[in-house]
Amino acid sequence: MTDRELFRHTLATLAYRAAKTMRGAPESFADFRAPGAGRTPLSIVAHMGDLFDWALSMANGAGKWGSAAPQAWDAECARFFTSLKAFDERIASDEPLGYEMTRLLQAPVADALTHTGQLAMLRRLHGAPIKGESYNRADVVIGRISLEQTPPDPKFEFD
Repeated sequence: MTDRELFRHTLATLAYRAAKTMRGAPESFADFRAPGAGRTPLSIVAHMGDLFDWALSMANGAGKWGSAAPQAWDAECARFFTSLKAFDERIASDEPLGYEMTRLLQAPVADALTHTGQLAMLRRLHGAPIKGESYNRADVVIGRISLEQTPPDPKFEFD
């Protein structure tokens, strides 16, 4: 596996896990605020979209940060996957990257993985937990970057 293929597998893993935290969330989840917590789930997902807009900008050599105003939950989830997919397609291309892959991994990608864990924890605190899963057996596919993922095999999920 090449470095870019491994990197793209990481992005597909992020997409799989993020989709699991976003799919089927109750309507009230977007604006839920846990006691002492900073961001709402909606603002976290908006930030995740911003991260991959930034990542694409970095890959293209610019490194320009921007913060978009959060939209509704479904629109913001879609924006995240659109920006993640655009970044994945850029990594998949043969074009040289304008930033080191290590820095792309340690900043936007690692941050988004952390926020995905926050969304999972907030789902539990909100009373709408996602099921645990043996992620070792998850159907993660390079290039499959969308909210619609292959559903987990129920025999590998648990409460």
